[in-house]
Amino acid sequence: MNLHLVPLHFSNMNLLNQISFEVSRRLQANVEISNLPVDINKAYNKERGQYFSTLLLQDMVLTSQKLDGKVMGLVDVDLFVPVFTYVFGEAQLSGKNSIVSVFRFHEEIYTGKTDDDLLYERTLKEVLHELGHNFGLLHCKDWNCVMHTSQGIEEVDIKGNFYCADCHAVVKSNLIYL
Repeated sequence: MNLHLVPLHFSNMNLLNQISFEVSRRLQANVEISNLPVDINKAYNKERGQYFSTLLLQDMVLTSQKLDGKVMGLVDVDLFVPVFTYVFGEAQLSGKNSIVSVFRFHEEIYTGKTDDDLLYERTLKEVLHELGHNFGLLHCKDWNCVMHTSQGIEEVDIKGNFYCADCHAVVKSNLIYL
């Protein structure tokens, strides 16, 4: 399987490389760092001071047609959809494109202390989560599964960092056909 990690507005290259390595290892996928001509400023909402993730996904769909495999956008900015205050990410269910924001994964927002290990762990969980949606998975009831829903940072921290057996079977069967 090919997976393209696309830094759309993302400056932490060390984190990008760590995620690339670990996703490649866990999914046995060919992970490439790629670029897309997506202008994130078109998704900015002045009133909210956030970026509309669905608009970013729409741009990714239009610009990623020549990329083979899944496409995961990474951003440093705060994302939203109109019905939620914020989102950690968004994905096309059973589709090609997804996006994750690390904006709310920085521990200094919550405690004032930097924790690069926690930033990595949170980012990895949500990248795997949104990819799970790309593979057709819905939210899982198992708290140890990365597909468990996370509406707050505490739920990201509590849930497991890989797929439960049932979700992994779905992901694995999808990987075979890519």
